[in-house]
Amino acid sequence: MSSNGDRGTLALSPKLSPNKRRLMRQQSFNSGLPHSPHRRSSPKPCYSPKPAAIDPFSHDQLHVLHRAASSNGGTGSQFDSLSQAENRLRSVAKSVGRRIPKTPSRILDAPELVDDYYLNLVSWGENNILAVALGQCVYLWEADTGNIRHLLQLRDDDDFVTSVSWVRDKANQNYIAIGTNHNAVQLWDAEAERRLRTLDGHSARVGALSWNQHWLSSGGRDSQIIQHDVRSRNHIVSTYVGHTQEVCGLRWNDEGSTLASGGNENLLCLWDAAMSRRGNSSGYNRSENFDQSNIGPRLHLMQHKAAVKALAWCPFHRGLLASGGGTADRTIKFWNTNSGAVLNSVDTGSQVCSLLWSKHQRELCSSHGFSENQLILWKYPTMTKIQEFKGHTARVLHMDQSPDGACVVSAAADETLRFWDVFGSAPSERKASQLSMGNFGGSLMIR
Repeated sequence: MSSNGDRGTLALSPKLSPNKRRLMRQQSFNSGLPHSPHRRSSPKPCYSPKPAAIDPFSHDQLHVLHRAASSNGGTGSQFDSLSQAENRLRSVAKSVGRRIPKTPSRILDAPELVDDYYLNLVSWGENNILAVALGQCVYLWEADTGNIRHLLQLRDDDDFVTSVSWVRDKANQNYIAIGTNHNAVQLWDAEAERRLRTLDGHSARVGALSWNQHWLSSGGRDSQIIQHDVRSRNHIVSTYVGHTQEVCGLRWNDEGSTLASGGNENLLCLWDAAMSRRGNSSGYNRSENFDQSNIGPRLHLMQHKAAVKALAWCPFHRGLLASGGGTADRTIKFWNTNSGAVLNSVDTGSQVCSLLWSKHQRELCSSHGFSENQLILWKYPTMTKIQEFKGHTARVLHMDQSPDGACVVSAAADETLRFWDVFGSAPSERKASQLSMGNFGGSLMIR
């Protein structure tokens, strides 16, 4: 799996000309999107109302096939099967017992969102604040109020943000980690808008981050995973060595006992937390022969055929992990992480960019690249499609969900963020009000 390439120098300085685009609120999808003079537009297709004869070169293929089948008295079996598939999808959607809108509830403009499969550029924190990395900057969107804040801008012209991750602990929910192209990880207090410290150790960009209480795992293009204890002055506790190419996916399980990592060399690795804590003299008893610079994985899983970025631990089945592969793989695989056995593998038909489990239902949401650039909601364990969500015009690189688990945000290479009511509220709360996204009167633009 190869990247589309970085954008080189990315400058998103607030001091640039006023017409420079920023993370900007657009109108509700249902009410139509306003035309922006800065957005690339494509010419509208022009069709004749009622052509006298079918010209296969001026009609899309589906229209030509449909008309040919009708005129020749054919059965139109291709379209019958398509209709049957749509009917099955509607039937499954009705069986979930809730209304699932097919269109996004709102859209945010995200100019200069880096189109790179290996990065992780959105994170929705327990404080209900969405962090988005755009070029050299990080912006914070407050879901409760709709306010947008500019948190930081990197100083060097050839530096840009490569990953963002909120602390998952509610007691420290205002702290966020920022990975950079210059091999460092910055820790910020978002409430005070102040940088706390910088963590080094990598020799290449840091594209993946994952928290486990006060432990921060960072994965880089140098193929290493570094465990940081952010409380300690000497923050590097251990280094995990098992990947041979860029680490693009990292995820701790809810118990904090196992870390899953995915790499560009198609490997999925599983690491035990106890292995790194052995190297911490303030924690477990340290062995004299322990080498904290060279810890290998407990399991080395090689069944994927492309880069493994999408990782998601199941919230209702301990030890169950879902992983997604890149363009040459296209599958979602389910693993027993105790034994390393593949429980199921589903061919999705396109690059799998991210995965999210529902917090309330036995459902899984996946985001994809070419050719549909869609989100898909699946019923687990049958992996029956419940619904597809379309609207993005380029691959959907990132997803995250609101703290209550109701709303999913997707970020795509088309430089938009879209918010979808995918999972809905908890069954006990469905009669109560839905997720409040604040008052969005007026136009919001970051300068």
